[in-house]
Amino acid sequence: MIEFAAVVIGSYLIGSIPFGLLLGKLKGMDIREYGSGNIGSTNVLRTMGPWAGVVVLICDVLKGVAAVFIARYTIGSHAGEMAAGFAAVAGHDWSIFIRFRGGRGVATSAGGLFVMAPLAAVGGIAIFVLVIALTRYVSLGSMVGSISGVVIVGALLGLDRVPAEYLIYTGVVVALIIFQHRENISRLLAGNEHKFGQKGEKKQTG
Repeated sequence: MIEFAAVVIGSYLIGSIPFGLLLGKLKGMDIREYGSGNIGSTNVLRTMGPWAGVVVLICDVLKGVAAVFIARYTIGSHAGEMAAGFAAVAGHDWSIFIRFRGGRGVATSAGGLFVMAPLAAVGGIAIFVLVIALTRYVSLGSMVGSISGVVIVGALLGLDRVPAEYLIYTGVVVALIIFQHRENISRLLAGNEHKFGQKGEKKQTG
């Protein structure tokens, strides 16, 4: 039980590392003051360019990968992997290091899923890229790609290829991803959502 708790807490702390904010600080800027104010890779890309966006994307994915791998080789159970994955995503979304604020959890969720069910992760990413290519809406791609991941995991569960815990993980993180995109959903419905390639401008104050 102590080992389980230690892994979950450690996974939350790993997930809490705000790579987007840290990279921005290295460049002398606070990413939270630009674009959407989000610390995730999409806002970093808009604000600091493609290379910075790619670096943050990889780091955020690796948070989920690391958490689930640690659980797999220390706890050794599917429930442990699921809990560690949840904790990493929670850390990313509500980081203890930045007053429980954070990102939307897409990359970190995908990282955890890549360890649990690689086929579902790859399929979800393919749909994500396709939707962005067709619409240029990253938020829409994130949500549709995530939902596709649930469908694929459900199909794999039906074929006895994955345990039920992986479907629970995917379903919960997708619900959380959609919840975290609630403002994007409102903008999509209103027709004023940011498109891929738009520059992130500094927010006006006062």
